[in-house]
Amino acid sequence: MRYIEWVVMFIVAGIGIALANFVGFKVDFVDSLPGIVILLVISIVSVVISKIVPFKLPVIAYCSLLGLFLACPLSPIREFVIESAGKINFTAPLTMVGAFAGISISDQLKEFARQGWKMLFIAFLVMVGTFVGSALIANVTLSLTGVI
Repeated sequence: MRYIEWVVMFIVAGIGIALANFVGFKVDFVDSLPGIVILLVISIVSVVISKIVPFKLPVIAYCSLLGLFLACPLSPIREFVIESAGKINFTAPLTMVGAFAGISISDQLKEFARQGWKMLFIAFLVMVGTFVGSALIANVTLSLTGVI
């Protein structure tokens, strides 16, 4: 993937994160903008590092290392990075990750459907079982902790 495509994808992700942070968590665009820019710059620099450095690590490893370095006590911009990124609710980026995952598998749905109705039925059971199981675990946990 070319760097321009990466940058465009990160800009779209940044807009989505800002929108999810605003709609879901009532954080103003202006307040979340520095944190989003920091996260996107870390991501873009990590992509560049992964292409340059001879160690073949996943981009997410370079993102983690760079983020840790920028937030460590030795970093001169530590306070700004932590304060800015702290205004981003981290379920907002997860919304975008889910959307991108859905888009990425959408072109494979016909191939999936060609495997037959049994595979569709199994997929349905897995999805329903995962949802019901998660709901039961959450209900038990919340009941044991006295939240509900």
